[in-house]
Amino acid sequence: MALSIGVVGYGYWGPNIARNIEDIDGAELGGICDLDTELLSKARSRYPGILLGADHREITESTDLDAVAVVTPVNTHYEIARSALEHGKHVFVEKPFTASADQADELIELASRNNLTIMVDHTFLFTGAVRKIKDIVASGQLGDVLYFDSTRVNLGLFQHDINVVWDLAPHDLSIMDHVVGKKALAIAAHGIDHFGGNLENIAFITLYCEDDFIAHFNVNWLSPVKIRKTLIGGSEKMLVWDDTQADEKIKIYDKGVSVDSKESIRRRLVSYREGDAQIPKIDSTEALRMEIEYFIECVGEGKTPVNDGNAGLRVVRCLEAAQRSIDNQGQLIELGRI
Repeated sequence: MALSIGVVGYGYWGPNIARNIEDIDGAELGGICDLDTELLSKARSRYPGILLGADHREITESTDLDAVAVVTPVNTHYEIARSALEHGKHVFVEKPFTASADQADELIELASRNNLTIMVDHTFLFTGAVRKIKDIVASGQLGDVLYFDSTRVNLGLFQHDINVVWDLAPHDLSIMDHVVGKKALAIAAHGIDHFGGNLENIAFITLYCEDDFIAHFNVNWLSPVKIRKTLIGGSEKMLVWDDTQADEKIKIYDKGVSVDSKESIRRRLVSYREGDAQIPKIDSTEALRMEIEYFIECVGEGKTPVNDGNAGLRVVRCLEAAQRSIDNQGQLIELGRI
């Protein structure tokens, strides 16, 4: 039997989710909700005969639906997802998971108590590039992973309810968490709002993790060019991922350094290694389609998704800590359970 899924929110990302649900075997688009009557009219034209409404409870409380996709502003995620879980529905929630770690904790506990699935829409985890990077890191090809350095900048798209940290950083935080899997220990961040709206439009985040692993994130709504580049450095090889490239998105460089420390002469001898570069082949399957298929699989087989509520919680804890650091002029914030 197909999994009947309702979509709450039919703005920027909602139509993509609805389209994939409709196109995937094993899923059925059961309803759409949005406050905007014009958007509902567009949904009615494309999907005649399905349940439509302006109140999310028409979706979350419907006895004809098995799951709900929450594609609304982050400050509404908790209320809508909680209503869905309370009415026995699995939930698929747009990133970031919730507006606070406390909200995430409550939803995770509620889902566990009701034996329901939570999946957070960390779409990039399902791209061919990130799946390939995950395999490369897991294989040990890079050696010990030392750092993760990402730049995600462009001109706009300015948000009205969240700053650049909450808008862009969840992508790279979730990617790093999934690919590297290091426990985050502390975070420091700087950011600035240039337009008086109390929403930072540029931020720089540094994350300190176990095993002397360090990550840096540059997020910016005011860049004259669009850059989506990540560097992952290992003790054996180094990887560059440029997501703006149509081809050759990933390159692995056989480059590195070795240090011979000799206490007797109180200096370190550094030697450099430079070898060939590799360009691995990447699968081009649409990430969102693969993610929704995975959601259906996890619900049907009772599997815990890699991007479950706990993965979403880890990202939200980092976002909260980064915001606290920004508010305190870059203060180092130690992370608790994450």
